[in-house]
Amino acid sequence: MTKPSVATRVELTDPAAELLARLERIHGALMFHQSGGCCDGSSPMCFPAGEFITSDADVLLGTLAPEGVTPIEFWMSRSQYEYWKHTHLTVDVVPGRGSGFSVEAPEGVRFLIRSRLMTQEELEAFDLL
Repeated sequence: MTKPSVATRVELTDPAAELLARLERIHGALMFHQSGGCCDGSSPMCFPAGEFITSDADVLLGTLAPEGVTPIEFWMSRSQYEYWKHTHLTVDVVPGRGSGFSVEAPEGVRFLIRSRLMTQEELEAFDLL
């Protein structure tokens, strides 16, 4: 996994970055949204950039920049963010069937969030103390 040089809220595992490079060749620029709804809605959903319309009800957690891929915005619903704002997220990929709406579904894999509480330094960087 690539270590960020500055505090980030979200990052990728190497397998997720490799999958995103393949998916971009198929679908063009991409974006993520995590709603926090039930079932598949609690998983990060990957869409062609701009296909999912964000609004004031969403928070931009960060922009992922895997090597050789157009930067990918990661959005979360504001209500879900209130629960997760002290948490660092890592987007990973695992075998299995995900949502039919997310672009990785036909690949036989699904994106998954791994999380941990932010460190003291990260909390300070994001003014969360």
